[in-house]
Amino acid sequence: MTEVLTVATRGQVALLTLNRPGKLNALNNELLAAIVAALDGIELDPEIRAVVITGEGRAFSAGADITAFRRHMEAGPAEAVAHFMRPGHQMTRRVESFPKPVIAAVNGIAFGGGCELVEATHIALAADTAVFSKAEINIGIIPTFGGTQRLPRNVGRKAAAELILTGRTFDATEAARLGLVNRVVPGADLLGAALSLAAELATKPPLTLAAALAAIHRGMDASIDDGLAIEEAAFARIVSTHDAQEGVAAFVEKRPPSYLGR
Repeated sequence: MTEVLTVATRGQVALLTLNRPGKLNALNNELLAAIVAALDGIELDPEIRAVVITGEGRAFSAGADITAFRRHMEAGPAEAVAHFMRPGHQMTRRVESFPKPVIAAVNGIAFGGGCELVEATHIALAADTAVFSKAEINIGIIPTFGGTQRLPRNVGRKAAAELILTGRTFDATEAARLGLVNRVVPGADLLGAALSLAAELATKPPLTLAAALAAIHRGMDASIDDGLAIEEAAFARIVSTHDAQEGVAAFVEKRPPSYLGR
C-alpha cells in the first residue's frame, strides 16, 4: 500500500507530503494519525528544526474524507464527534502548538479540513493557482477540525463568517489579502520558497523559536495583561540559555552567532 504521508528531510527541514492524490489528499483518520505521528517523531529529533507540509498532485487537501466519515455521522452525534471531529481537532491542535515552525506550502485545492490545516500552521505560502473554500456548509455541516475558531483568528470575525456561511471558493490572492496565507508565489517556485524559508528559520535558536511560538499561541486566547505575563514567562525561560547569551554577545561583538540549541 502507498503511504498516505511521505516524510523526507532536506537538511534541518522535514518535508511532509499528504499522499492521497487520487482522493485529492482527503484527510481520513489514517492520514490524520500519520501527521500526528510524524510530528511526534520530529519534535524529538534535535536535527530537525522546521517543518513544511504540502500535498501530492493537484491538491493540498480537499478536506475531510466525507466518504470515510459518513458512517460515523450516520451512527449519531457521539460516534461522529469521537471518530470524525476529535481526530481532526487532535491533528490541527498538534500542528498549531508544535514547538518548531510549521509552514504550509499550499500547492492547490485547500477546501474544508485542508483549509483548516492551513489555518493551524504557523506560516503559509500559496501557489498562485491555489484555491480555498470553507465548503462544509454546502454539505449541511459546519467546519469540524477547528475552523469556526481558527479562521476568525486568522482573518477576523466578519470575513470568517462570510466564508463559512457561503462556502464560496476564493483564490490565493484573496487568501493573502485576508491574512490566511502570508504570501503568494508562482506554482513552480512554491516548494523551493517554502523550503528556503524553513531553512532560514532552522538557523535561528530553536529554544527561542519554541518560546516565541508558545507565547503567540497561548497569548491569542488571553487578555493583554495575561498575554504580557505569558511573554514575560517565555522570556524568563530562555534568557539564561546558551543561545540567548550567545545571540546578544554576537550582536555586541559584531560577529555571526553560533547557536547550539541549548
